[in-house]
Amino acid sequence: MSPIEILYEDGEALVINKPAGLPVDRPKRGGPALWDHIEELKLGFQRPPVAVHRLDTDTSGCLLLARNPKALKRFNKAFEDRLVGKTYLAVIDFEPEEQSGTIALNLAKISSAEKGWRMIAAKKGKPAVSHWELLETISEGDRKRSLIRFRPETGRTHQLRVHALQGLGTPLLGDPVYGPVRGQNKGAPRTMLHAEAIHMARPGKGSVSAYAPFPEDFARTGLSAPEPPEPPARKPAETDG
Repeated sequence: MSPIEILYEDGEALVINKPAGLPVDRPKRGGPALWDHIEELKLGFQRPPVAVHRLDTDTSGCLLLARNPKALKRFNKAFEDRLVGKTYLAVIDFEPEEQSGTIALNLAKISSAEKGWRMIAAKKGKPAVSHWELLETISEGDRKRSLIRFRPETGRTHQLRVHALQGLGTPLLGDPVYGPVRGQNKGAPRTMLHAEAIHMARPGKGSVSAYAPFPEDFARTGLSAPEPPEPPARKPAETDG
């Protein structure tokens, strides 16, 4: 079991570089999970750290953990108040017509016996907003492959995966749920989404800020590691929609 990379550490917070394929929560069917690494992540503390937010199993990168209950409560409120800035990198087999933009599509959860559950764009769903910019496009035969940086304003389940499909017009490379064929990874062994950076201001204390390096499997697609982003600082939203 390989050790987890620590990206940021202080008395209240840890930011780890979560490996792709490792669930934050134990799957119902069993199997490996972040909890298997909890002893090493105590780093001398008696209490185990607790994940403040979630990343999909396939998603790699920055995951914030709180090292005590008081910090967990404050960090949860920071997420609720939209004071946490995050950036993600994503790979798509497509070249957008624009260089950047904003996707605002409400999201709702649906479920069926045939396809299981998934998120869809729906007017009556919860507000979801993602800003994006095109970082690089390369040619691969008659196909184009692009690296996108997302800055989500909201943190809905599968938000960037659905916003890529519905807003950019193409699924994330390797997405088995929102890709062309359910259950089949197209062109990559996992959904190509990486939590690149996280930044959270703390009143009276230094900010929690971390950057997760460009993953090896992203580099293998032929795309180049971008310059680290400016700290994705956030200000309170006036409304939720």
